[in-house]
Amino acid sequence: MDRLHSMRVFSRVIDAGSFTGAARELKLSPAVVTRLVADLEDHLGARLINRTTRRLALTETGEIYLGRVRQILAEVEDAESQASAANAQPRGHLRVQVPGAFAAHALAPLLPAFRAQCPLVTLELVLARPADGADERYDVSIVGSGARPVQGDFVVHPLLEGEDIACAAPSYLDRRGRALQPQDLAQHDMLLASAGAELGFQRLAGGGTATVTPLAPRQALVTAHVDTLYAAALAGLGVAVLPSFVVDAALRDQRLERVLPEWRLAVAMVCAAVPRRQHLPARTQAFVDFLRRSFDRRDQ
Repeated sequence: MDRLHSMRVFSRVIDAGSFTGAARELKLSPAVVTRLVADLEDHLGARLINRTTRRLALTETGEIYLGRVRQILAEVEDAESQASAANAQPRGHLRVQVPGAFAAHALAPLLPAFRAQCPLVTLELVLARPADGADERYDVSIVGSGARPVQGDFVVHPLLEGEDIACAAPSYLDRRGRALQPQDLAQHDMLLASAGAELGFQRLAGGGTATVTPLAPRQALVTAHVDTLYAAALAGLGVAVLPSFVVDAALRDQRLERVLPEWRLAVAMVCAAVPRRQHLPARTQAFVDFLRRSFDRRDQ
C-alpha cells in the first residue's frame, strides 16, 4: 500500500464530503477511492469514517488522524517545494477558495493572462459565500477583510479595496425618482442580500452618518446570490446594494446608475490569504504575485 497516496485520498474524501466527489476530483473510480480508505483503516486497525447513506462522519480517531495527516502532507509538499525551488517552473494543481461573484466578475477576466504565464498550473476554484473566512484546506483563500481580521495562521496579501454600492437602472430611477437622502430609500423597491438588513451610510464630504432599514413591503427581492441581484438591478426591478467589483463596468457604460453618490456604504479590503508554511509552492507564489500585480495595475 502506498501509505502517502492513501493519506491524500483520505484527506480529499473528507474535503469533498463523499467518496464519489473525491474520486471525481482525483480522477479515480469511486471503487478505488473506497478501497484505498478501507486499506488505510485495515492498516491502522481503526475505523476512520462512519459511513451512512446520507453523509460521512469522522470517528474520534479519524478526527485526530486527519489533523496529523494534513500536517504530514503539508510538510511533504514543503519539502518537495524546497528541493525544486531553485529552478522550478510553477506546475501542479492549485486550489483556490473564492466568493462566486468575485470569481465571475473580478478573477475570471484575468485567468487567460495567468494561463499564458503558468501553462503547467491547473486551477480549481471552489466557490464560497462572502462571509466565509480563510480556510487552510486551500492553497489560497480570497476573502473580504473588513472589521474582523482574517482568523488563523495565514499570510494575508491585500488585493483591492472593495465597496458596497447602492445602484439601479436609469429606467427605474426615471420612473421612481432619485433618492436625495438615505431615508428616501424607504420609498424605493430594494434588492437585498438578506431580509431586514441595515444600510449604514457615511457622507463623503462634510461628515455625517445615516442608518436605513428598508421597510419589508419595499423589499422587492431578497437573495444571497449576488449575480441574481445584479441581473434584477439591470432589468430595472429596484435599487440593489452590490460590491463595486461587480458593478464597475455597468456604472461606466451607464447600464446602472449610482444611487446617493454623495454617500458611501461599507468598504472592505479584498485579500488573498495563504496558509503560513515554511516553503511555499512555486505555483502558489506565482498566483499570488500575479493577482497583486493585476489589481495594482487596475487601481492605477
